Amino acid sequence: MNSRAQIKLKTKMMILFLAIILVPLMCTVLVFLGFGYYENIDMLQELSKKDIMIGAIVNRRLLKYMLVAMSAILIFTSAVITAWLNRDVYRPLKELSVAMQHISIGDFDYHMNGGRGDEIGVLFNNYEQMRLQLKESEEEKAQNEKKSKELVSNISHDLKTPITSIKGYVEGIMDGVANTPEKMDKYIKTIYNKANDMDRLINELTTYSGIGSNKIPYHFNILNVTEYFSDCVEEVGLDLESENIHLNFTNLLSADTCVVADPEQIKKVINNVISNSVKYMDHENGEIDIRLLDEGESVKIEIEDDGKGIASKDIGSIFERFYRTDASRNSLQGGSGIGLSIVKKIIEDHGGYVWATSKEGEGTCIHFVLRKYTEKTDEVFI
Repeated sequence: MNSRAQIKLKTKMMILFLAIILVPLMCTVLVFLGFGYYENIDMLQELSKKDIMIGAIVNRRLLKYMLVAMSAILIFTSAVITAWLNRDVYRPLKELSVAMQHISIGDFDYHMNGGRGDEIGVLFNNYEQMRLQLKESEEEKAQNEKKSKELVSNISHDLKTPITSIKGYVEGIMDGVANTPEKMDKYIKTIYNKANDMDRLINELTTYSGIGSNKIPYHFNILNVTEYFSDCVEEVGLDLESENIHLNFTNLLSADTCVVADPEQIKKVINNVISNSVKYMDHENGEIDIRLLDEGESVKIEIEDDGKGIASKDIGSIFERFYRTDASRNSLQGGSGIGLSIVKKIIEDHGGYVWATSKEGEGTCIHFVLRKYTEKTDEVFI
């Protein structure tokens, strides 16, 4: 950055206006000093009439030269001021006006070069910061709109599938197809399971809206881990039976181990993980294992399936919102793409953390850790 750029615009303007005043004034003073020389009384007394006439002529010429000089100085000063203002004020403002026009039509790629140290340079830098923020905001908005459309499409698919099944089984009951107690019981259980799928999806949407506004409602309680997960396993196991999936439960915790958690939100975590496992189970008679492990000051929960697994390139992204490991395959199976992001949000809001391990063709395991209950933990959450 050169020294000229370091001079503030306000300082430049002060120098210019002082030059407008001082330069002509100084020239006038010099001229009058010249006049004073010829107006000296002693000299005039000694001058002859001819000399006085010559002096008058000289004075007139000097006055003419003075006027010409002052005019030239004023013209030169005005030209310098105009060029300076054009270069340092008007031209930059015109560039800024062009840049703002690009912003107004949604073009956030028009870049302005800075490199100035005065007020105009600060203005350029502020424009650049505004442009980059607007560009980032616009890109984020476009991405969110794309994801929202994808979410609506996925949810429509998810809702259509259970509704179609419910309508088909209800029609079967109405037409008398379920003419035995066994068939009737099977139809009713299927309708119930499909209704649960719809309820789960609606809960996902409700929770997702809470993630966006960071307003997920929590009601923390002290939970006995063994009792809580035993009840969950019993409830989930009944739903998995209709999917021909066997649920195994392993508990390596002491009977009095507790955590501080919201039972409803932790239930969403379990349901979302298991529903993901069921959705991508690529064979019949699958298995899902739930394990409770003691990690010292924490409790580790593992939910593992023997499904198709997840590629190593995708494993680090599955907890991102709307992320799906195989868009073409998932579009046939449905899936909003927000289930595991909800899991991550809830676990982290509980002070824990979650991750996944997987091998393609062998299955996937979701691990999450919750802190054990202590008086200090109780104070933090409650």
